Amino acid sequence: MLFRFVRLLLVLVLTVAMPALVLAQTGIPLLGETAQPAAPAPQPSQQTAPQQAAPNGTAQPSQPPVQAAPPAPQAAPVQAQPSDELVAEQQKALKDLVAKTDDFAKQIDDNQEDDSALVEIRTELEDLSRQALGTATVFRPRLTEINARLEQLGPPPAQGQPAEPDIVATERKALTTEKAEINAIVAGAQTLSVRIATMGDKISTLRGELFRKTLTKRYALNDLLSTKLAVDANAEFSNLYSAVSSWFSFVLKFKYQAALAATLMALAAALILHILVRRIFGRIFEPDPAVEEPTYLSRLSAAFWSTLLPTFGLGVFLTLAYFFYDYYAVLRGDIGLFLRSIIGVILIVFCVYRLTNAALSPNVPNWRLIPVESGPARWLVALSTAMAVVLGVNGFLAVVNEQMGSPLSLTVGRSFVATIIVGLILIMMGLVRPFRAKSGEWRPWPAWLRFLAYALGIITIVAALLGYIGFANFLAGQIVVTSTLLITAYIGFLSARAIGAEGGFAETSVGRWIAGRTSLEEGTLDQLGLATSIALNLLIVVVFLPMLLLMWGFQFADIQAWAYRIATGVTVGSVTISLFGILTGLIVFILGYFLTRWFQSWLDDSVMARGKVDTGVRNSIRLVVGYAGMALAAVVGISSAGINLSNLALIAGGLSLGLGFGLQNVVSNFVSGLILLAERPFKVGDWIVAGDVSGTVKKISVRATEIETFQRQSVILPNSNLINSAVGNWTHRNKLGRVEIKVGVAYGSDVRRVHEILLEIARGHQLVLKNPEPFVQFVNFGQNALDFEIRVFLADILNGGSVQNDIRFAIIDAFDKEGIEIPSAPRQQVPHAEKEPWPTDDDKTEALHAEEQAAKEEAERNQPKNRRKPRRPDPT
Repeated sequence: MLFRFVRLLLVLVLTVAMPALVLAQTGIPLLGETAQPAAPAPQPSQQTAPQQAAPNGTAQPSQPPVQAAPPAPQAAPVQAQPSDELVAEQQKALKDLVAKTDDFAKQIDDNQEDDSALVEIRTELEDLSRQALGTATVFRPRLTEINARLEQLGPPPAQGQPAEPDIVATERKALTTEKAEINAIVAGAQTLSVRIATMGDKISTLRGELFRKTLTKRYALNDLLSTKLAVDANAEFSNLYSAVSSWFSFVLKFKYQAALAATLMALAAALILHILVRRIFGRIFEPDPAVEEPTYLSRLSAAFWSTLLPTFGLGVFLTLAYFFYDYYAVLRGDIGLFLRSIIGVILIVFCVYRLTNAALSPNVPNWRLIPVESGPARWLVALSTAMAVVLGVNGFLAVVNEQMGSPLSLTVGRSFVATIIVGLILIMMGLVRPFRAKSGEWRPWPAWLRFLAYALGIITIVAALLGYIGFANFLAGQIVVTSTLLITAYIGFLSARAIGAEGGFAETSVGRWIAGRTSLEEGTLDQLGLATSIALNLLIVVVFLPMLLLMWGFQFADIQAWAYRIATGVTVGSVTISLFGILTGLIVFILGYFLTRWFQSWLDDSVMARGKVDTGVRNSIRLVVGYAGMALAAVVGISSAGINLSNLALIAGGLSLGLGFGLQNVVSNFVSGLILLAERPFKVGDWIVAGDVSGTVKKISVRATEIETFQRQSVILPNSNLINSAVGNWTHRNKLGRVEIKVGVAYGSDVRRVHEILLEIARGHQLVLKNPEPFVQFVNFGQNALDFEIRVFLADILNGGSVQNDIRFAIIDAFDKEGIEIPSAPRQQVPHAEKEPWPTDDDKTEALHAEEQAAKEEAERNQPKNRRKPRRPDPT
């Protein structure tokens, strides 16, 4: 039985993947679909056309348009020979399928008591069903051609109308006959598919009744107390010894070299596997005794992997050994069966031993999952292993009894002894006192666990004593094997949950290794841990669920058929959901996503960076490439998943309706984002002013633009606002810009000296450009002061704040030396008042208006004048 576990693990991928690929390439419908017969060609209504005048003036009745359309020379020839051969071939194939179905119906009646035979018959029937549906699908292209041609030919002329050409009538008759034959084959295939489905339901019913009969059948225990049982056992042992010794002698005489080669190859594979596992997973499944307080996640991971990996490695080794012995023809039929059974026993015992050692850790108390004392832990490990050994030996003897046709007394006797021993071991495990209080008193298990062990042990013993050997044997097997699988899976689920918790992955050895060799942030590690947790959960389900099903009476063919159905498609109404298609689509999309990210990085770092492309241009190209790659990956992924994009027309219509109402702003922002990326009125790094927002552009996406103000506040502006409103860009083509510093002096000051001082200060600053040269303008006669304005040009407008600051300090120092007074009275209604700090967050349009006004005043000042303006008298 356990050999089936290993075979399941090796074949599961092929079982899931290959049928879907084959069906996808051949066009054969999935299991459960019904081939739909082609609908007959629509019959257009007869209309009588008016008479038309002939050239000679006589009236002639006009022909209907459909009859006049295909003239005789254009009529397509009848495809007689190829189509007839195809019909005859499929008719013969359908007859063969019907004959095989009849044969399987007889086999069902003959094997109603053989569960394995019933499972094999149902597998063959499912294959026949697929062949029948494939027979129907072969004619789909031909039916499409026939229907299209019949529509071109139109209906036959009605009574009283002129006859159609003979070639057209002959073609229509041939096509109609061929269509009837094809429809008959399709109907026969559908009928056969329905019959096969009915036979499958019958097999399921028979298997259920057989399982219930096995559990409820009562055996007489009279032979157990007689000497006949000992005689039968001695004869059985002699037969087994004779079979094994004869095979061994045959191998030594005739197959010695082949057996030696198979043994050496199996040992070499085991050595390589051992080295690889130790080298790659050594730290995972080997608890470190030096760690005094391992974390809960570390203990869970060690328990899970120390059970799963060694068991899987041993199973691979034993399977390879069996494969090599079988490949070199060393094994005999019965010996091969015995060897598979022994492999199963070894794996069960080893798995139970590893699991109990991992959970109880009698020799490494710090890594113990269950807080029991070391002495009881050793007892529990020994009792659990003994229980697995008893059940394993019982399973091996069952195979021997079945192969050698042993009497019923031996079957009942060995099962009776095994179930009694298992029941006693369960009671002994419930009697163990594993906990010890601080006072030194030993305490038992919790009440619910202790009474559960008692109940299971007593039920097993009582069922065996009453003669219900099948039920007792089944219960004992489930107690050991199912419990082992469930506990291992539960530990795996706990480990996956701990890894997926916040900060859990970073505490693992793998997480620490990744963090030490990469620059991933903590949030990225958490996301990686979540993905690892999901992958572990899926792995546990895929591995342990088939094993549990096999333990509960299901056959490998059952699981194979279910996996095939899930992989190739489950039909819900008119929708077919294919797990294989969905996984394929996801894989294609993920590959496209990472390929797009790689291409973005390569284009940005290796192409545009070397070409000294502007940062804003690089960002725009990077975004466009990213969105295009993601869209392409999504389309290819959807197509790979088997979803017809034409079926999304209804969704597109619904989206169009939604766009007309609730998604107007979203679409407007999206289109505006595309316009911004194409026209590039501003780019990343530019200093822009949009309404009340002023700052540096940090990111441009298709929905919104992120602006960081000079107070380090991030403002998200919808793109439509930037398209529909005025936007000022201080660094559009370059960073050259002009700044103004306003200053007022008291009435009575020497304005010409003030002008010279201010111009000297402006020219003396190292960041002020010489060309265009600085300029000082006498702006206005204010209420309390004479207003001046310094205008300087900077190579980088972003340095305006520091330049203004330096010039103001220089003005204060120079005015103090010259004795020039700056009025301290507050000024009111001063036009173009200066704003602080630099750069400001106010609307830069006001600065533009100020610049226009200053330019107008400067133009007026530069006009030729014949007289100077009189100086205002001193009010003192």
